[in-house]
Amino acid sequence: MKTQRIGLIRVLTTEDKDLLELHGKKVMSWFPELEVVSRCIPDQPEGIHDDATEQMAVPKVVNLAKEFESEGFDGILISCAGDPAVNELKDVLSIPVVGAGRTTACIALSFDLPIGVLGITDEVPVGMKAVLRDRMIAWTKPSGVTSTLDLMTPTGRSNTLNAAEELKQKGVKVIALACTGMATIGVAPLIAKETGLIVVDPLKAAAAALWTVLKEGGN
Repeated sequence: MKTQRIGLIRVLTTEDKDLLELHGKKVMSWFPELEVVSRCIPDQPEGIHDDATEQMAVPKVVNLAKEFESEGFDGILISCAGDPAVNELKDVLSIPVVGAGRTTACIALSFDLPIGVLGITDEVPVGMKAVLRDRMIAWTKPSGVTSTLDLMTPTGRSNTLNAAEELKQKGVKVIALACTGMATIGVAPLIAKETGLIVVDPLKAAAAALWTVLKEGGN
């Protein structure tokens, strides 16, 4: 497989180059055939954490995605479990585009086990809920976490592990992470180690889906 150029869209506005490129570097470490360029939408320093911030983000994501396509990129990865603008872009782009929500849900379903969702919003992302339906038996969010920035604190990280344990106590066997900020802090392997459960990392799920499509040469 020849190297494919991926445009990765961060929905968290940041001037920190290391933070901006973190997700892209993770993707390239998992899938060396992918060359990832990361850009973030403007004016959303707390990212997406509710319906209002998602609606604000959609046109910005669309603009960035069109920019990537015009520059000859092979695919778009929207690094957000809310899948902002994914549906809109499928109608206007000629290259494949994936978000992190539905892809995570689809992988979680493949294990045919009770699923729990762990995110940062008050509701499960709409796309994930539509895919999981009644296979999702529980969902929760870490105490004190209202945006992706909160995940980057020691307390946010600790409370995320505690929330995962709560899901285990409810009979969950697979945890679908519903925020790519959890990929930022690398919490998926920690949860798996602490709970013994299967944990689906949303960034890795989206990257795997895009890699699969590009490997086959279609969209």
